[in-house]
Amino acid sequence: MEDERQIIERILAGSELAFRQIVDQHSQRIFNYVRRMTRNSAEAEDISQETFIRFWVSRDRFDPGRVKLTTWLHRIAHNLCVDYFRQRQLQERPAPVQPDRQDSPDTEYELSIRAGVVHKALMSLSERQRSAIVLCHYQNFSQRDAAHILDLSVDALESLLRRGRRKLKQKLAKELE
Repeated sequence: MEDERQIIERILAGSELAFRQIVDQHSQRIFNYVRRMTRNSAEAEDISQETFIRFWVSRDRFDPGRVKLTTWLHRIAHNLCVDYFRQRQLQERPAPVQPDRQDSPDTEYELSIRAGVVHKALMSLSERQRSAIVLCHYQNFSQRDAAHILDLSVDALESLLRRGRRKLKQKLAKELE
């Protein structure tokens, strides 16, 4: 099996087959990031597809020696999310969360309510704070990679994370009283 570096070289040379391999490998992670940002599966699907289209169109600007592919793809997805929020001024209600565990109905209900409260608090943050938290805590990016995706210094990212966490803590304290 080819390693990612060889696949990227083929993409840079224009191989559509190699591009499909990258889409297959990364589409779920990009979709998960965008869905967490927008909380809208249909929009997440559209933005995820647009992410890969933009990658293909601008592949000649990608430098695998400078940045990891997953970081580059998340940066494209992040910028598309920013555009999405700017265009729509999104303020949607939280979707109910389906727990993965087999808990009692009461426990599932309570987890669903708490997840909705957390989502509402997360969506009330600024787009940059929300992006920083989603990238670091949900997508498990290092602070260095998340900072690159958001086009920030690591210090600026750390500041965003601190402010975002503080705001989340305040909002959750009010909501869960």
